[in-house]
Amino acid sequence: MSESVSINVSGMKCGGCENTLNTALSAIEGVLAVKASHQEKKVEVEFDPAKTDLDEIEDAIADAGFSVE
Repeated sequence: MSESVSINVSGMKCGGCENTLNTALSAIEGVLAVKASHQEKKVEVEFDPAKTDLDEIEDAIADAGFSVE
Protein backbone atom coordinates (compact mmCIF):
# COMPACT_ATOMS: atom_id res chain seq x y z
CA MET A 1 0.00 0.00 0.00
CA SER A 2 1.28 3.49 -0.80
CA GLU A 3 0.92 6.85 0.90
CA SER A 4 0.66 10.28 -0.72
CA VAL A 5 1.83 13.55 0.79
CA SER A 6 1.87 17.15 -0.34
CA ILE A 7 4.89 19.07 0.95
CA ASN A 8 5.27 22.85 0.80
CA VAL A 9 8.70 23.69 -0.62
CA SER A 10 10.43 27.07 -0.89
CA GLY A 11 13.23 27.89 -3.29
CA MET A 12 11.77 26.53 -6.53
CA LYS A 13 11.75 29.27 -9.15
CA CYS A 14 11.40 27.53 -12.51
CA GLY A 15 10.85 24.31 -14.41
CA GLY A 16 14.51 23.44 -13.96
CA CYS A 17 13.99 23.49 -10.19
CA GLU A 18 11.02 21.17 -10.61
CA ASN A 19 13.16 18.77 -12.66
CA THR A 20 15.93 18.84 -10.05
CA LEU A 21 13.47 17.97 -7.30
CA ASN A 22 11.67 15.33 -9.37
CA THR A 23 15.00 13.64 -10.14
CA ALA A 24 16.26 13.78 -6.55
CA LEU A 25 13.08 12.32 -5.08
CA SER A 26 12.62 9.71 -7.81
CA ALA A 27 16.06 8.32 -6.90
CA ILE A 28 14.82 7.29 -3.44
CA GLU A 29 13.91 3.61 -3.20
CA GLY A 30 10.21 3.37 -2.46
CA VAL A 31 9.18 6.64 -4.13
CA LEU A 32 6.56 5.73 -6.71
CA ALA A 33 5.59 9.13 -8.15
CA VAL A 34 6.69 12.75 -7.83
CA LYS A 35 5.11 15.96 -9.10
CA ALA A 36 6.83 19.22 -8.21
CA SER A 37 5.26 22.60 -8.99
CA HIS A 38 7.23 25.82 -8.59
CA GLN A 39 4.04 27.82 -9.21
CA GLU A 40 2.20 26.13 -6.35
CA LYS A 41 5.41 25.92 -4.26
CA LYS A 42 4.83 22.29 -3.40
CA VAL A 43 5.71 18.75 -4.31
CA GLU A 44 3.36 15.79 -4.26
CA VAL A 45 4.98 12.46 -3.50
CA GLU A 46 3.55 8.95 -3.57
CA PHE A 47 5.70 6.44 -1.71
CA ASP A 48 5.80 2.99 -0.17
CA PRO A 49 6.07 3.47 3.62
CA ALA A 50 7.69 0.04 3.95
CA LYS A 51 10.70 1.30 1.94
CA THR A 52 11.03 5.01 2.80
CA ASP A 53 9.51 7.65 5.05
CA LEU A 54 8.70 11.34 5.17
CA ASP A 55 11.99 12.19 6.95
CA GLU A 56 14.05 10.68 4.12
CA ILE A 57 11.97 12.54 1.53
CA GLU A 58 12.37 15.86 3.38
CA ASP A 59 16.14 15.24 3.73
CA ALA A 60 16.39 14.70 -0.04
CA ILE A 61 14.52 17.97 -0.66
CA ALA A 62 17.04 19.80 1.55
CA ASP A 63 19.98 18.02 -0.10
CA ALA A 64 18.67 19.22 -3.47
CA GLY A 65 18.91 22.82 -2.23
CA PHE A 66 15.31 23.55 -1.30
CA SER A 67 13.55 24.15 2.02
CA VAL A 68 10.58 22.32 3.46
CA GLU A 69 8.02 24.73 4.92
